[in-house]
Amino acid sequence: MTVTDTQGIRIGTAPDSWGVWFPEHPSQIPWDRFLDEVQKAGYEWIELGPFGYLPTDPHQLEDELGKRDLKLSAGTVFTGFHKGDEQWKRAWDQALDVAGLASKLGAEHLVVIPDLWRSDATNEVLEARTLTDEQWAKLGAGHDKLGKALLEEFGMHQQFHTHADSHVGTYQETERFLQVTDQQFTNLCLDTGHFAYYGGDNVRLIEQHPERIGYLHLKQVDSDLRFTVLKNDIPFGEAVGMGVMVEPPKGVPALAPIIEAVAKLDSNIFGIVEQDMFPVASIDLPLGIATRTREHIFGCTHLARVN
Repeated sequence: MTVTDTQGIRIGTAPDSWGVWFPEHPSQIPWDRFLDEVQKAGYEWIELGPFGYLPTDPHQLEDELGKRDLKLSAGTVFTGFHKGDEQWKRAWDQALDVAGLASKLGAEHLVVIPDLWRSDATNEVLEARTLTDEQWAKLGAGHDKLGKALLEEFGMHQQFHTHADSHVGTYQETERFLQVTDQQFTNLCLDTGHFAYYGGDNVRLIEQHPERIGYLHLKQVDSDLRFTVLKNDIPFGEAVGMGVMVEPPKGVPALAPIIEAVAKLDSNIFGIVEQDMFPVASIDLPLGIATRTREHIFGCTHLARVN
């Protein structure tokens, strides 16, 4: 077991680091092997991943996690509030499933990923790349409504995930999102790799908006390949297949300054390691990467802990 520092942020991992993007897919690693390998890699915290990948019966999931000494940090849902009021039912139906399950296992966070303007599955352009003022207002109001409901119903905190090929990806877009939302109900899951994908300075954002950082996804992007991707307008899903998200410390941003900046805010914040990779070239690949990444994090800063 890794020696831990009680002042450090809590480090975990997620199905994404094993190439899991969907509840079911023939190229994905079986869920029980994923859990076994998370334990072997030295992590104690995991995210739920796409709903339906891990067992959805709370008693079965609690048993499977318990026998591997694993705990749940968060679940994930997908939203499109900028599209209109009809999106509420879609979001809340997911929340009832995901938050309903995750909260029973002690998770206090729900990571919310916005709909992409370009599909990461098919690369199809689905809508305009930018939002109108009216759409920004709908986006903010929808997330605050969801965050309030999550707190009241499940005691869970909404953490909004900025994302490549979404309407909230750049530094300016992220700041505008913060302007149209209320910190009581909506804060950020700062994905360090996605934010750096568009050149965002993670530490600067943390220092300028410390009260809005609620959760981290720790990830690195290939500093050179990202510019080729952006110059040639390569879809994010295709870029992932090209290897745009890389194993630390091979990319940017450096993780130690981010962890240290967030540890000053709240040592209970989660830093969940992810490496977007779908499909995985070999199911034997993720365990080694996950193990080395944990070792890198604990080697580059003392402000990290596994439990």
